[in-house]
Amino acid sequence: MADPISTVANAPPPTPPAPVQQSSAKPPEAKEKEASPPPKPVPSTVVTISSAAKAALQEATETAAQTAKEAQGGDRQAKRLLAKENAAKAHGT
Repeated sequence: MADPISTVANAPPPTPPAPVQQSSAKPPEAKEKEASPPPKPVPSTVVTISSAAKAALQEATETAAQTAKEAQGGDRQAKRLLAKENAAKAHGT
């Protein structure tokens, strides 16, 4: 019978497996941060608000106390707003 195991003279020697590098000094998050490219700057936009828009915003965001104070000072818009609010309270809506 023939020998089932034969040697091959031209076979390259087996290569050892590549060592796995595990660094306990750096957490996994640090590796992710190193791999990501730096953030790109965000383009900025300049917005200007007109004086009328600023006044409308101020009127819309003022408190009831500010409105009452302005109404006592003679502000017609504040007087109308207070009258409107009082009418709404009187009618329960």
